[in-house]
Amino acid sequence: MPTVEDTFIENRSRIQPNHTNNYGTAHGGNVMKWMDEVGVMSAMRFAGETCVTAGVAKMDFRRPIPVGSIALIEAYVYEAGRTSVRVRVRASREDPLTGEAAPTTESLFVFVAIHDGEPTPVPDLTIESETDRRLHAAAIEQSERDGV
Repeated sequence: MPTVEDTFIENRSRIQPNHTNNYGTAHGGNVMKWMDEVGVMSAMRFAGETCVTAGVAKMDFRRPIPVGSIALIEAYVYEAGRTSVRVRVRASREDPLTGEAAPTTESLFVFVAIHDGEPTPVPDLTIESETDRRLHAAAIEQSERDGV
């Protein structure tokens, strides 16, 4: 059975002018798209099946990501239902020269595993390591804080 750590995925995108709004920062729609893409990769790694987005909880944009910066997206599965997978997804802005990062956006996504066009069961999530416990606890805390 997959662990929380097994599902951890991160991806980086350099913010180009075509990714920005009128203020020279990443357009929120682009950030949401990247978060959805990385989140579904985590869900599919966990489920071993194609997954589709079923829901997105509260999404707060706390800081902008300026043009020239890196959008760092991290995702991992923190809970599984019968056919659904809950994924915590976080975005940060990262300085391409120093690697210094600051959180910008976070949300909880729900994906459903699909096989032959129908929802299909997913495995149980295993929490084994200290990293698993830390990641899981952070996601549960966010879920309780956001009321989802």
